[in-house]
Amino acid sequence: MNPLKSVTGTIASGFILAIIIFVATGASNPGALAMEVWFHVIAGVIWIGLLYYFNFVQVPGVGAALADSDGPGPAAINKYVAPRALLWFRWAAVVTWLTGIGALQNLPTPGGAMAAFTLAEGFEVIGLGAWLGTIMLFNVWVFIWPNQKKILGIVDATAEQIAGAKVVALMASRTNTVLSIPMLMTMVGYGHGLTF
Repeated sequence: MNPLKSVTGTIASGFILAIIIFVATGASNPGALAMEVWFHVIAGVIWIGLLYYFNFVQVPGVGAALADSDGPGPAAINKYVAPRALLWFRWAAVVTWLTGIGALQNLPTPGGAMAAFTLAEGFEVIGLGAWLGTIMLFNVWVFIWPNQKKILGIVDATAEQIAGAKVVALMASRTNTVLSIPMLMTMVGYGHGLTF
């Protein structure tokens, strides 16, 4: 059976290949590749990748489909693609945030997550990234997902409620896109010694 024919098989194959490379290259510091950091990065790539997909591909694509009176319309995207993408999107956000907290707790310096979230000395950069990620997670679950359920017809809503939901979901998603840029800078920057 070809593992690449399923999402689960594909993901498992990626992890197996990574472990083989890790062992084959003689990497001797497993702490440098702590499991929570690994899951944090992978979940973060899924989360931010889907955020960018929604903002740069799906929203403009649905808009173009709605404007094309002779085209097929956005029904297939809204019925089949968007709900699945939003499932991965919202749970990747949760896994990213939780594994980020785990990674903060396991920093080699004392203080962990509390030091980051209180912006303690030496933790300002990673702390800002943690706060930006927290705001983004909040936006996903409090603004984007509840409003997308109205837009996609998962919950009943009037035409007026759907119109309002489109504005709220779009603005929360665009806010997350804006926040993702400095958030990514702080996350990568902290790992490369960026300080204030």
